[in-house]
Amino acid sequence: MLGPAPRSADSVETVTSRRNPLVARFRSALRTNRRSRTHLLLDGRRLIADARRAGVRLESVLVAASALRRGAPALDALVADCEANRIDVAAGSDPVLAAASPLRSPSTAVALACHRAPSVEEVLARAAHGCLIAPAGVQDPGNLGAIVRAADAAGAGGVVVTGAAAADPFGWKALRGAMGSTFRLPVADAGEGSDLPEQARRAGCEVLAAVPRNGRSMYDLDLTRPALILIGGEGAGIESPVHRSADAVVSIPMAGGVESLNAAVAAAVLAYEVRRQRMAV
Repeated sequence: MLGPAPRSADSVETVTSRRNPLVARFRSALRTNRRSRTHLLLDGRRLIADARRAGVRLESVLVAASALRRGAPALDALVADCEANRIDVAAGSDPVLAAASPLRSPSTAVALACHRAPSVEEVLARAAHGCLIAPAGVQDPGNLGAIVRAADAAGAGGVVVTGAAAADPFGWKALRGAMGSTFRLPVADAGEGSDLPEQARRAGCEVLAAVPRNGRSMYDLDLTRPALILIGGEGAGIESPVHRSADAVVSIPMAGGVESLNAAVAAAVLAYEVRRQRMAV
């Protein structure tokens, strides 16, 4: 059911039925398999704004009518931006937002976006711009998103997700964890069964596998050359076949009795060491 929404701009419509086709599109985006996905689900006004700044094309935006009634300048600005750029925008009742959002406590805005992810080959071609981070088998989507954010902050050339049961880098949880970095940094999903190390070598990259202990210190390696750095998943670390296929094994020196670092922390430390070495050349 559609009707006028009480807000400062009069043209936005209100969705009050959870059976509305717009809600169905949001629900479909949540259920779609990562290999057949056509749209990304963006949860939260800030992530939507980050996507807009990065040039991502939004297809539909749904904002909370209750928040607009209370007075929400940021949401008003989002709606005005959508209207100015002919993006489908509507205000949803609280039950509608609950049905469209993946969260139990819905955000004040959700969106469907069209985004073409780069191929693995396209990301590998960027190795000269900065190291490439390859989360291998990282299953927690929030952790995967944090890895993408860390790689972006450190000036990495891109991220390639690989490994069995790896989290979906374009799922809503990973997108929230990356806080917009997925749209600023090239991120590819190699999937399961790809021979990423061999692909990287053909692209001129040295393949490094990060391990908690007994690898060469990152301070002793020349990280100024194009490199793909494999970061292991939670608990299991780098899978043995991937480990053996690396050109070198690297460790982050750690003091005390610490056994390992969180995958996102390890990715950040290694990416910043690459940046430090490259800046010193």
